[in-house]
Amino acid sequence: MKKLKLDELNRVGIDEFKEQDKLPVIVVLDNVRSMHNIGSVFRTADGFAIEKLYLCGITAQPPHREIEKTALGATQSVAWVHFETTLDAVTSLRADGYRIIGIEQAAGSIMLNTYKPDFSEKYALIFGNEVNGVSDEVMAQIDECIEIPQFGTKHSFNIVISAGIVLWDFFAKLRL
Repeated sequence: MKKLKLDELNRVGIDEFKEQDKLPVIVVLDNVRSMHNIGSVFRTADGFAIEKLYLCGITAQPPHREIEKTALGATQSVAWVHFETTLDAVTSLRADGYRIIGIEQAAGSIMLNTYKPDFSEKYALIFGNEVNGVSDEVMAQIDECIEIPQFGTKHSFNIVISAGIVLWDFFAKLRL
């Protein structure tokens, strides 16, 4: 087995990326504190070619070198917008016909492995603050809640791990 070199990966350029068909998903970051987490979500969003990133509340915005450390240029390819509050983002998304989904551990949540996205829908996936998760105000406005099954001693995954798991699952179910 031989590892591929970067020039053998045949990745698209930024202009081609912006024009290509996107996964019908907007990732919403609800007051995410760590700029390294924000950058990593940008990079993951690029990897799965999602529509856009919504940065809400205290979530930092590019350009910032701490975001770029982990984004590795994905802030140039992934479309993003900032909202003063996550509720403002949810209102806008709902008006645009998105299904609003919190990624959280909650009563009545649907386990990710059993969730079946509908090909005719557009999705907004809300990932919460590193300490408090998705805010209670936002949880009161969501259409559904998806939970990632966990089997260890810890109570949650890091937001970047959660985003990677959920985006891969949506990509696999909608595109593969």
